[in-house]
Amino acid sequence: MDKKLSSSEIGNLWMTYQQKTMLARILEHFLETQMQEQLKEPIQSYYDEELKFINEIKSIFEKENIAIPMGYVSNDVISGTPRLYDEYFDLLFLRIMMKVTIGLNALHLTMTYREDITDLFMRMSNLSHHTYNSTTQFLLKEGILARPPMIPMPEKAEFVKGEGYMAGFNILSEKRPLNVIELSLIYQGIETNILGFQLLKGFEQVTEDKDVKKYFKEGKELAKKIIDTFSEILLKSDIQPPAVAWGNPTLSTKAPFSDKLMMYLTSLLSSFGLTSNALGTSFSLRSDLPTTMTMIAKDIFDYAKDGGKLMIKHGWMEEPPHTKL
Repeated sequence: MDKKLSSSEIGNLWMTYQQKTMLARILEHFLETQMQEQLKEPIQSYYDEELKFINEIKSIFEKENIAIPMGYVSNDVISGTPRLYDEYFDLLFLRIMMKVTIGLNALHLTMTYREDITDLFMRMSNLSHHTYNSTTQFLLKEGILARPPMIPMPEKAEFVKGEGYMAGFNILSEKRPLNVIELSLIYQGIETNILGFQLLKGFEQVTEDKDVKKYFKEGKELAKKIIDTFSEILLKSDIQPPAVAWGNPTLSTKAPFSDKLMMYLTSLLSSFGLTSNALGTSFSLRSDLPTTMTMIAKDIFDYAKDGGKLMIKHGWMEEPPHTKL
């Protein structure tokens, strides 16, 4: 017989419940406003499975006599509002959110000990991987998603010669060429921030709260700054940055989501951005790159901190379970 939930398992389930109820509300807006059946079907499929997981987590809390979190409820999505983004944004957004959930599920799995909870996170992880792959392949087929840059195929294995490699220099040029690891991390940073820019542009457009509008505008400008910084690094290496023609906000000024939900999503994506920059700092060997990514990480951290203060000010930040004094 399984033992009681540990603190880490309660925390993992609590965080997952927040994230999944938020995503379910967003998908409800997409499903209500999406007119293309081929775009609606994968969203509906994921949404149906997401509701099952939400109910399963709720059932676990009930069995363990743990207070069920508020999370995000029907009042956090406003039915009858026009589409806030163009039609392909739905799948572009779902794909990025699968990147986030894949990372979160992997982290939660390493912090879980009870067999039934481990099984739950493994099933959620399988769904996230499947959805990420299916949305990626569909968007590529439709010509909506750009693939990362191609490079000449390596003809032989090579080893680093000299400490100049880590300093970012070689004998023939001012800066050595980007290696494929650095290139992939920079490309992913541009791709995710393009969607972040579009997302916050839409949020800024519909919120009526002045402080929240200002916050979304600052986030939009930060995403733009990151895109420009990473794009400049690629261009200096004669590599064309990715360009996305889809995913833009419509002209709607009616909010489909509560400010509370939009602020939480922004906070979640800021945390994801911090994690991505940490990876970039760890795996980039050209010295200018970790320095750049560290500066970006500081900007994201400061932005996320300001968002937390704003959520607390408005009473939107739900408190996780905690120990007793």
